Parts: sequence; C-alpha cells; structure tokens
Amino acid sequence: MAKTPITVAHGDGIGPEIMDATLKIIQAAGAELDIETIEIGEKVYLSGNSTGIAPESWESLKRTKVFLKAPITTPQGSGYKSLNVATRKMFGLYANVRPCVSYHPFIKTKHTVMDTVIIRENEEDLYAGIEYRQSREVTQALKIISRPGTEKIVRYAFEFATNNKRKKVTCFVKDNIMKITDGMFHKIFNEIGEEYPDIEKEVWIVDIGAAKLATTPEQFDVIVMENLYGDILSDVTAQMTGSVGLAGSANIGEEFAMFEAIHGSAPRRAGQNSANPSGLLLGAVMMLVHIGQPLVAAKVHNAWLKTLEDGIHTYDVNDEVHHTTPVGTKEFAQAVIERIGQNPTTFKVIEYSSSPSHRVDSITEKKKAEERKDLVGVDVFLDWSSGKPADLGNMLIRINSENLKLITISNRGVNVFPDGSPYINCVDQYRCRFMNPENGGVITHNNIIDLLSKLRETGFDFIKIENLYNFNGTAGFSH
Repeated sequence: MAKTPITVAHGDGIGPEIMDATLKIIQAAGAELDIETIEIGEKVYLSGNSTGIAPESWESLKRTKVFLKAPITTPQGSGYKSLNVATRKMFGLYANVRPCVSYHPFIKTKHTVMDTVIIRENEEDLYAGIEYRQSREVTQALKIISRPGTEKIVRYAFEFATNNKRKKVTCFVKDNIMKITDGMFHKIFNEIGEEYPDIEKEVWIVDIGAAKLATTPEQFDVIVMENLYGDILSDVTAQMTGSVGLAGSANIGEEFAMFEAIHGSAPRRAGQNSANPSGLLLGAVMMLVHIGQPLVAAKVHNAWLKTLEDGIHTYDVNDEVHHTTPVGTKEFAQAVIERIGQNPTTFKVIEYSSSPSHRVDSITEKKKAEERKDLVGVDVFLDWSSGKPADLGNMLIRINSENLKLITISNRGVNVFPDGSPYINCVDQYRCRFMNPENGGVITHNNIIDLLSKLRETGFDFIKIENLYNFNGTAGFSH
C-alpha cells in the first residue's frame, strides 16, 4: 500500500505527549503514512503570527489535504485568531463530526446505553463572526443560515447514516422563534430527508431536544444541527460519556479534512505523562477511515476498547470499580499496542469499510429559478434616544418620501409604535419599517435612497438598513 501523505501538528501543553502516543499506536497497527510535521500554536502566536500558523505550514496542508492536529493554546488578549476557525474557513470544512459513546461499565457514566453522533454545521450561523457595535447601548451579531450550507450539512448527515448503517437522523432547530433562519434549516432537512426513505427522520425544538438528549441519549442516533447548537451540545454529549477526553472529532470538507480531540491543551498537565490520548487517538481512527485504511482503523479501535475492558485507564477516567492503578500516557499507549489484533469481549467489535460519501448534490439552483423576488420595503435602524417612541414615530410620519411610509417601530423586537406597550424598556436602537401601502407594494432601490437622504437631512443617524423582499408573494422577513 502506498503511503498516504498527512500533515501532523504536535500542538501545545499535553499535545506533544498525546500526539506521540497516538502516532506510535496507529503506526504499530500498520498505518501507512507519509508524515509532514508543522508547528502551530502558542510559539507561533508569540512570534508575531496572529493566526498561530506559519505560511509554509499552510502549504503543507494544501499538499496533503489531511490534518491530524493536537490541541493548542491560544494566548489571552486581543488580536489572536482561532486557528480552528481559520482552518475551517480556508478549506471549507463544512461538517464537524463527533461520535459520543458510552463505555459502560468500564468508564463511569450515568448513561449505560449511548451511541450518538453529533453532526454540526461548521461554517456559518453566528460563527460567521459578523458583529457590530451599532450604538452606545446595542451590539449585534448576524446569524447566517444559507440554503447551500444547509443542504451540504444535511445531506452529509444522511450519507453518514447510510454508510454507517445508522437507522435515524434527528434535526434540532429553534424555528418556533427563528422562523426564517431555523425554519429554512428545518424545511431543507425535510426536503433532503425524502431522498432517504429507509432512514427514520425526526425534528425537535432544540431546548426540549437537548433535555431529552441529556436524559435519554439512547433515543438518538445521528443528530444534525446548526453551528452554535452543535458546538454546545456536542461538548455536553461528550461529557455525558464520562469525559470529554474520550471524544475525537472530524472536520470534513469536499477535498480537505482535519482530525483532532475535542479537548484543550491542558497546560497544567503538560510534561507529567498523565494525559489521556484517547480523544486524539479516536480522531486518528476517523482519519484512517477517511484516507482509505479502514482495516487499520478497526484494529486500533478494537485494541483501545480491549484496553478499557482490561481496566487500564488514565487518571481522568479511573474509578473505584474498574481499575488497577492509573497509568500514564506512555503506558496507556503501550497497553493499546500490546492488544493490537485483539478484540473486545464486552463491547461490540468495531468494523469499518470506507469513508462516508461526501455527496453535496444541490437543489439550490432549482429553487432560485422557481422564486420571484420583489422589493417591498426597508427596515431602517436608527441610533436615537431623544424622547419616547411616540415622539420618534410622529417625526418619521412627517417625512414625505415617495412610495415609502412608516408602518411600525420596534425596539429589541417588540412593537413600540403605533400602539406600543408603555411598559417596554427601550434602548437606543430602533427598527423603523417603511413600506409602500399602494400599487401592490413594490418599490425600487431609488425609493430607499430617497428615504435615507430625507432621514439624513432631518438629522437622523441611520446605522443599518435591511431590504424587505417577498419571494413568490410570501414575506421573506419577520413581522
């Protein structure tokens, strides 16, 4: 077998120790790897590179397209960027995959039956990082949910389920409140789900879904979520297994993939030969499947399970029932190596075939062709604190702008004019909605420019605008 090129970073804190352990194990199992080593993390940050990675290291990643990464330490203070975020954005890593499994009775946990995979959208949502300070009292972050981004992650979830013989895919959303953004995620889940008739499908509002996940994880199989929900709940679910130190993670793109543990660099444990390499090791198992070495991946995974069954644990997951004396990082790695070729007797024997398909078939273009888009109004956000909402409303009503009339004013999403509640505690950002009540409601961009000019002439400070569109006659905006 030809060796597969991969890029490896040993990271910070406990990173070098758990990476050394991981590489020794997978190579002892027969992994055929051509390793390029790069330096990332704290030293690179402190040398003056705000991204934590040197330009030549990016070139290695572009060559290999596979990244096995140990945890890093990001220095505290402004100006330092997340390397994970930078990597996800540069290489289009749209899917984060986190298997969360109960290893009862050998790892102490409240959940004896649990085998859940969280598939998290990885590029957009609030994690697009588009934020503003708009006034003295108000900041804003934009939640971006796109049809192409949603189609990719939802299809990946169903393809993952199909290729891994999973029976159900669940979607978590909050579309009882965010009816447009989360509503589209829900709608696309239903659309794509129809292409997979043999897989059970369900949708939960994220808060009650999270409650059920926390109490009865055995009810869930594969769960697909938007970025923020997935980030939070994948950590929660990993901890439910007994320790976040047991969870590996894959970040998947169409051509590139990154594999890692989900935990941090734990600098206080560095150099003590005590860290648990399991999370990174299971990330490496996912990598081996991805690069077409599933038999090696299965060998490693089964040897690791046998090690747990034999009571050989690091300090973080040791308990009074199933243990000898806690072993160190090196000793744990050696124990796994000694069991390569052995299978667990209590746990189910792991078998891998190949990496899941990365189908990203899109229905976006069809949807574009079907939809008529009409401009029907504009929301103008004002920085204003010179009186009561009624004062603002009366001033705006008097502005004579062609085809655009004031309809309503809201503050933090609550109507304050006309007929607004007198109990609302207003801040200095007001959303003022202007629409055309006549001639079918359609307006032009010139109408908006004219309105903004008149607002400026009147002395108003407009800090943001949002155009209002109908799509096939249906409002594409909240009311």
